[in-house]
Amino acid sequence: MLEVAWGLCVEIFRSGRASSPRVTIELPIELRESFLTAKTSRSLDELLAAWGVACHEFRGQLQVTIPATRFAEAMKQLRDEAGFDMLSDVTAADLLEYGGEDRYRVVYQLINMATGKRLEVRVHVNDPEPKLPSMYYLWRSADWLEREVYDMFGVVFEGHPNPKRLLLPDEFQSFPLRKDYPVQGRGERHNFPVITRAES
Repeated sequence: MLEVAWGLCVEIFRSGRASSPRVTIELPIELRESFLTAKTSRSLDELLAAWGVACHEFRGQLQVTIPATRFAEAMKQLRDEAGFDMLSDVTAADLLEYGGEDRYRVVYQLINMATGKRLEVRVHVNDPEPKLPSMYYLWRSADWLEREVYDMFGVVFEGHPNPKRLLLPDEFQSFPLRKDYPVQGRGERHNFPVITRAES
């Protein structure tokens, strides 16, 4: 029988107020230690120094830009060595109108669940074939997040297990969040049948 050494209190909220009594879940000592004292083999600063990149802070958010050529290796090290075990979001931006060398910025939001530290990882890709290795095999949460970025921006995530559009029909040929896509579209709406609420 495992020794129980602590309790995790979970409050149930109703209408914005905490109800009572509290629910206490007793966790084994081994689980507590693995959760609270997660060991990391290298610090974030050590990894950044090894990669030759700098970390910046903006409004309390740490940001780092990683070259696409070493993106997969760096992300694996951030998970396995620096303890960033949660991927909370993936998004992108089209920098077409900013005049820089790179067109697409793909942004990954990472969290170290043991320390609460957050890190924004940026990587840039370009036309004619903007693509990155999928992070699905490091973080399962990348599944729908990467599909949405592909659907809106056309960035392909190589190795993704289900690389389909997420929001738009498969027949849709464009990527509507690209800056060169017309605000009112290209008439694609007329090519698809109208589905009423009763039919959906």
